[in-house]
Amino acid sequence: MPSNRYPSIWEKDASFEERSQWQGESTAEAVIIGAGLTGILTAHMLKKKGVDCILLEGDRTASGQSRHTTAKITSLHGLLYDQLIKDFGKEKASLYAKANEEAISRYESVIKENSISCHFEKLPAVVYTTEDPSAIEKEVQAARECGIPAEFTNKASLPFPVKGAVRFPDQAQFNPLEFLSVLARPLTIYENSRVIGIEKDTVITKDGKIRAKHIIMTSHYPFLLTPGYYFARMHQERSYCLALKTPYPLDGTYKEDKKEGFSFRRYEDMLILGGSGHRTGENKTGGQYDALRTLAKQHFPDALESYCWSAQDCQTLDGIPYIGHFSDQTPDWYVATGFAKWGMTTAMAAADILSDLITGKENPYEEVFTPQRFKLTASIGSLLSETKHSAVGLVLKKLKPVPSDLSAIEPGTGRIVELDGEKVGIYKDKHDVIYAVDPKCPHLGCQLEWNEEEQTWDCPCHGSRFDYDGKLLDEPAGESIIRREFHEESPEAETIL
Repeated sequence: MPSNRYPSIWEKDASFEERSQWQGESTAEAVIIGAGLTGILTAHMLKKKGVDCILLEGDRTASGQSRHTTAKITSLHGLLYDQLIKDFGKEKASLYAKANEEAISRYESVIKENSISCHFEKLPAVVYTTEDPSAIEKEVQAARECGIPAEFTNKASLPFPVKGAVRFPDQAQFNPLEFLSVLARPLTIYENSRVIGIEKDTVITKDGKIRAKHIIMTSHYPFLLTPGYYFARMHQERSYCLALKTPYPLDGTYKEDKKEGFSFRRYEDMLILGGSGHRTGENKTGGQYDALRTLAKQHFPDALESYCWSAQDCQTLDGIPYIGHFSDQTPDWYVATGFAKWGMTTAMAAADILSDLITGKENPYEEVFTPQRFKLTASIGSLLSETKHSAVGLVLKKLKPVPSDLSAIEPGTGRIVELDGEKVGIYKDKHDVIYAVDPKCPHLGCQLEWNEEEQTWDCPCHGSRFDYDGKLLDEPAGESIIRREFHEESPEAETIL
């Protein structure tokens, strides 16, 4: 199921053929769970190496985060390289840089080899600051030490001055759905075939099973709790985008140095403005789109809004994605997750690493991204933060008292209330129709929070999301939340069961 209600700009120029649902039992050399960018790229590379794959997709092909990205193909991942050198040393930081730089070249090769028209364009990528540029200067030096010809500049084609910026040449951007619609055609994909379990070498869906030599999980967030324990090593964040019809020129892609800062890129006659991010489950009052619209009105007063959409990204403890063997106990299971906001290059790097692992070829980047790594000095702060958030969601929020007055819920909003001694998630639409759900995430039982921006119930622990009627939108939860029976004495309210 798509992760938000709004179509992204990429959907206007791309379409996918409908695929059948998996039913019955069979065998395969490899099964890939998730037919998004990473899954399709991995299947494409494995097919070229003589390994046939079956892709199982819970909804439609490329219906998840691949559809909601800003689609910047870049190795400039915020201000990361200075921190990577501090945490892991120059050698591993350089391998990280090289893996992502090679990913850009691989896109260019795949697009050329398959004659894909997808608005692919080479251009520089820039991270800027409007404040003290000292961190930018350090990042330029760190990137150079990692082999990237980074440049420092205080000039930018933005409608406001900057104090400094790091510039990477020869980066790229494209339309990911146009790219995937071509790459997916020759692949064996089954849609509406959500995987509900894995037992040793067998993948289980609601209507069938597939026994496979290799099982690859590329479904954004691993839905299995064990043995990988990824729920304890990641959290999810949301960010928002507007597509503005304006002739304003940009000479590259731009991203602010702040975590919650703004980003800019062009697509055809539109400017894509992104940002206003927050941890999933922490957006009770909304206003994220409004913040982008305020910025647009200030700097692009004549622009017309054509699209708005949002995305969700997995964040690892140390800032490096988890790509490789799922765990030490499952040598034939593989995973790719935790791409943060840089899923374009890391998806390509993941496909390269995973296809090499499966075909027995040594890959120089495997040691950098292996999920089995753990460096305490680099991860302890994030680990403690994740533990704190889980404790709050699992225990403290459940103990916190909630109101019982339904009249306090304004039409078009949601709230957790106490009814008959139990907590109930209530959404009241603009016509006073009430939707009631159990506000407990089926993943690990955390208390859900209302997201005013998108009218969803979001898990602050691990990022599962559900619409106001309880339907699952985003993993790691594998099922919808329970709809609650609700009775309202007022004749103005309609009961939704």
